[in-house]
Amino acid sequence: MTPDHHAPDAAAVPARYFDGQTSRLYHVTLSVRDGQAVLAGDIERSCPLDELHVSERSSHAVRKVSFADGAYLEIADQAAFNSLLHDTGHRDGWVVRLQQSWRGALLATVATIVALWLSYQYLLPLAAKGVAYALPQSVERQLGQGVLDMLDRHVFAPSQLDGERQQALRAQFARLATPGDSMPEHRIVFRKSKIGPNAFALPSGDIVLTDEMIELLPDNEAIMGVLAHELGHLQQRHLTRRIIQTSAVGAGAALLFGDVSTVVATLPPLLLDLKYSRDVERDADDYAIAMLRQNGIPLEHLAQVFVALGKLDGGTPYLSSHPASTERIERIRAAQR
Repeated sequence: MTPDHHAPDAAAVPARYFDGQTSRLYHVTLSVRDGQAVLAGDIERSCPLDELHVSERSSHAVRKVSFADGAYLEIADQAAFNSLLHDTGHRDGWVVRLQQSWRGALLATVATIVALWLSYQYLLPLAAKGVAYALPQSVERQLGQGVLDMLDRHVFAPSQLDGERQQALRAQFARLATPGDSMPEHRIVFRKSKIGPNAFALPSGDIVLTDEMIELLPDNEAIMGVLAHELGHLQQRHLTRRIIQTSAVGAGAALLFGDVSTVVATLPPLLLDLKYSRDVERDADDYAIAMLRQNGIPLEHLAQVFVALGKLDGGTPYLSSHPASTERIERIRAAQR
């Protein structure tokens, strides 16, 4: 309490006193005289106001006045106590005043929402990128283990593509040079899908390509474009970053401390409803563009991938995660000029 030595003596306020040593209750009144808090009733005591601590004001809780020796008062009559505090010149801190004001509460709510939105838009992606690149490959492989088995049980069937055709596509892609110093560790696997054309890269390094995607594309060079795009996601660890962002604190802690079982369980539905941001898709496109250009493959083959996808009715997961927009096709074609 802050004393005001020029204030008149305030009216007594009923209170319950506890000595801090026993559970005994004392009924007292609290008044203020000449800068001193004065107790009368079952016990008599006085104390300088500046040696007391008053709890924060709340709408429903009793107020508490604490003494230096551990004794304290409980005061239920909020109105009378607030009047006594006002008469003695006591003033709540700015945080308490803000809490008691609807305008302040509204301002704090808006500020919290804005802070959370900014964190989600900028801080979380930055943190997820840092965590993803800090993870050793062994942890990423652990993250991807078992996911393909889950998908095989619920979404995929064994590929109907001829074994020689599969091996020829793998060999063709293996001969391609990659942007940068090295090719990310990967393995191309083929599956027949119950949900149409699809392709994605798991953190384990598996690039899954469905029979339906191969049937949709006009030639092998277009298939190379799809694989290069997915390799770009893998090289920049987009899926790992996406998992961390989606699962936020829980996934980040699991990844850091090695318990990834709960994260693995969430991967199949995440993969089927994966929506990368425009910037992430642009990064993967740029990687594919650079890779095709480095190997002398015309970029029109990559553009034709999205032309073919654009002719579908929109019911394929690949369209939701890799939007085939006119702007995107034009961007790829502009890069070859």
